[in-house]
Amino acid sequence: MNDTPHDLRVREMTPADCRPVAEIRVGGWQTAYTGLVPQSYLDAMRVAEDAERRRELLLKPGNPVVNLVAERAGRIIGWAAYGPYRDGEVRTDDAELYALYVRPGHWGGGVGAALLRTTTERCETAGHDRMLLWVLKDNVRARRFYEHHGFTADGTEEPFEAAGVEVPEVRYVRAP
Repeated sequence: MNDTPHDLRVREMTPADCRPVAEIRVGGWQTAYTGLVPQSYLDAMRVAEDAERRRELLLKPGNPVVNLVAERAGRIIGWAAYGPYRDGEVRTDDAELYALYVRPGHWGGGVGAALLRTTTERCETAGHDRMLLWVLKDNVRARRFYEHHGFTADGTEEPFEAAGVEVPEVRYVRAP
């Protein structure tokens, strides 16, 4: 059964998508992470700088990261990025979901589920036995979303540093 909304298209990201993806990423952080990371960190985020960073990463030769966007009626409303799992500086045979963001105002409409389904299907097809991701420990909404889609916390925690403050993250895993 395909539960992707019929008017939603998931495709690979292009350089022209960097600005809307940056808007989604920055807007997602500033909306979902208020109260979870220092406000000074969120306030310092800039769409133009993030768009340039997305463009540099997208065009970097040999970059193993795959970026997908979800669009409806020609408007980018979601973004996901995945690739090899990073264990410190070492890449492993597992896959990692690096990012999944939906434009605020479009949450709960199947966009995130469509992006997650596409990434997990692609990773399984590529032969990855597991997919891992990191999520802020106190991000209850995101944790429920991933758990609903078959991911489980594996007990591993690490801090993410934001504006000099350590914010705990937990690792989730999904095996086929």
